[in-house]
Amino acid sequence: MAKQTALYAKHLEANGKIVDFGGWDMPIHYGSQIQEHKAVREQAGMFDVSHMTIVDVRGPDATAYLQKLLANDVAKLKESGKALYSGMLNNEGGVIDDLIVYKMDGWYRTVVNCSTREKDLEWMSRQSKGFEVSLTERPELAMVAVQGPKAIELVKQVKPEAAELIDSLMIFQGKGKGEWFYARTGYTGEDGLEIMVPEAEVAAFWQQLLDAGVAPAGLGARDTLRLEAGMNLYGNDMDESISPLQAGMGWTIAWEPTERDFIGRAALEAEKAERAANPQHALKQVGLEKQVTIVGFDGEQAGKQAIKDGKIFADPVQYPDKMAQITIKSIFEYFEGKKPEKLIKIPAELYFKEDAEKDPALK
Repeated sequence: MAKQTALYAKHLEANGKIVDFGGWDMPIHYGSQIQEHKAVREQAGMFDVSHMTIVDVRGPDATAYLQKLLANDVAKLKESGKALYSGMLNNEGGVIDDLIVYKMDGWYRTVVNCSTREKDLEWMSRQSKGFEVSLTERPELAMVAVQGPKAIELVKQVKPEAAELIDSLMIFQGKGKGEWFYARTGYTGEDGLEIMVPEAEVAAFWQQLLDAGVAPAGLGARDTLRLEAGMNLYGNDMDESISPLQAGMGWTIAWEPTERDFIGRAALEAEKAERAANPQHALKQVGLEKQVTIVGFDGEQAGKQAIKDGKIFADPVQYPDKMAQITIKSIFEYFEGKKPEKLIKIPAELYFKEDAEKDPALK
């Protein structure tokens, strides 16, 4: 039998269409997925995300443990409440789950996916051996995501006692007020808040938001919103057989410091080296290396070497330094009251085999 969140009765009241999602009875929509999507993009919508798993990590080795467990590095979190997104990898570099970690005062709060809860908790527990840490699941906390251009304004209207705290939040930061936790995070591409609430209080909070004009939105709209925003979905875009590099999550890997030996690092370094040595690596992975010819590699050294070796034909060389200079110049002009040009042409060059033959940096 599927589990139900503390807001299940509210979903039924609103005529939510209930489906099984990762072992939970959750609303896919409340009548119109399109209208719910538009509400989030144009005004404010709210999602019941209480099915997510909250795990608090405490103890003197909490930082060292998470530095081993995650591909991203929690040592980058210098300020209390700041958060980061990371993959939790297996030894082969595959993604066991993707999660958010918040740095608290001397401890950390993680939020993992509901569909991977059991294997996540087992993996996290197994990797804690040798570290002085405690892992505490927080099932007594519900979670509501309020997203959209007017989301923060409406939450402050409903919770005026938290307005000052909410105003102090930077993007990707969360802070607690009593048993409540307000985080300026989300999964829609819009600004907004993800709020952890004691289960006993969440139904009243949901009703207050409804009365303030926040539209309830189901998992269907959440999926189309995250697709528009280019956000990955676990089980669809990555899993234990797909690495962060293959899933477009390379930006979540903290390679420095080099001595941080996080789980999966050796496998990712080998994959990274293979990619650098062979521009056709990605095509090879999907069995298309013979059907597709690469004609450019954006000026990377590996691309230039491949041109010299006859693996690809030519490479468009761009100038990111000029792009940055022009962008900064345009920003300053804007603040000086000038109107920047809408279209700015930045020169690029084609790099051919004859150029590679003269390049002393190549083998």
